Amino acid sequence: MIDVKELTENPDLFRTSQRNREADESLVDQIIAADASRRAAIAEFESLRAEQNVFSKKVGKASGEEKQALLAEVKELSARVKEASAASDAAQAEQERLVRMMPNLVLDGAPAGGEDDYTVVKTVGTPRDFSAEGFEPRDHLELGELLGAIDMERGAKVSGSRFYFLKGVGARLEIALMNMALDQAVSYGFIPVITPTLVRPETMQGTGFDVEHDDEIYRLERDNLYLVGTSEVALAGYHADEILDLSGGPIRYAGWSTCYRREAGSAGKDTRGIIRVHQFNKLEMFIYAPVEEAEAEHAKLLAWEEEMLAKVELPYRVIDTAAGDLGMSAARKFDCEAWVPTQERYRELTSTSNCTTFQARRLNIRERQVDAEGKKGGTRAVATLNGTLATTRWIVAMLEHHQNADGSVNVPAALRPYLGGMEVLPVL
Repeated sequence: MIDVKELTENPDLFRTSQRNREADESLVDQIIAADASRRAAIAEFESLRAEQNVFSKKVGKASGEEKQALLAEVKELSARVKEASAASDAAQAEQERLVRMMPNLVLDGAPAGGEDDYTVVKTVGTPRDFSAEGFEPRDHLELGELLGAIDMERGAKVSGSRFYFLKGVGARLEIALMNMALDQAVSYGFIPVITPTLVRPETMQGTGFDVEHDDEIYRLERDNLYLVGTSEVALAGYHADEILDLSGGPIRYAGWSTCYRREAGSAGKDTRGIIRVHQFNKLEMFIYAPVEEAEAEHAKLLAWEEEMLAKVELPYRVIDTAAGDLGMSAARKFDCEAWVPTQERYRELTSTSNCTTFQARRLNIRERQVDAEGKKGGTRAVATLNGTLATTRWIVAMLEHHQNADGSVNVPAALRPYLGGMEVLPVL
């Protein structure tokens, strides 16, 4: 969550952030008013408690009629203290409710506006000109069927729409891609983690997801558990309520998990193939870092994503996501979008977000501060960051971009060792 003290001291900063997100600016004033009410309620409660303590001492020393009179006053005062306590609790709950509605403070540099207001940071590589090569490109599903790699029909038979089977070279291709991504992550100091895919509501909420109103999330009502849409959720909750030692630098995890999304509201969108599905695999980078190092870590995450895209030899672009499309937790986000030939447009393959201290405050994750002389001080919230290194959707762009006229698909050189040296995925 946001820092209420920072908000009350710099309300215009947060109003600007909300305006850039195209969100409700009045929420800032509601939080300020709630904080004032909370402070007043606490002051009233503490004042009455102090008065109650004084009366209790008087009662102990009094006797006879005086004591009876004091007892009557103490009884009345106790009722007032109880009311003040309830009012204080209510004020605290109201402030917390409002604060949890407030998205993260957008960082300087992020474009203002909605989904279509992103800015293109750079474009890398050139899309293939299939007309110059003399053939019409097939889409990834047709290619996947020719290769015996994707089976949507049986996926729907077994589980319903937007489910699929990866088999044969399709299954091998995904495992190879994920292993190559994992090897890269480990080379940069990431600790591999296979994470739970079911989490408690407090973990989901702590990461910044609205479990009550987010239709994208699958919930197991009987167990009150949620299926994650990214291993970021489990990795964010991994150190909840802990004090971390970041004196040796950021802590980096690479989470490998299956992910689930309901894709609510996507009826009619990307119904063909495996672009928008309910279940997929993903390797997610997750970092805990001191606040001062968060921006530099964000740049590293983007560079590592681009390194993976270069390994699979895909043309892509990097966009700086607009504030209104950041989601609740991110303060800034960059997406890498690969060119999909049959759609003649760029589609998102990866994203990387700097969530500053937003998630850590919700999950109570702190670090011990140490001065220049090594003396330990108080604690403060850490920064959290995340970035996707590989996911099932990559197969879409890889099949289409590297296809041959006969439907076979060339394997990028960097990926061949993970496929037993295979250079071409053959048509069955």
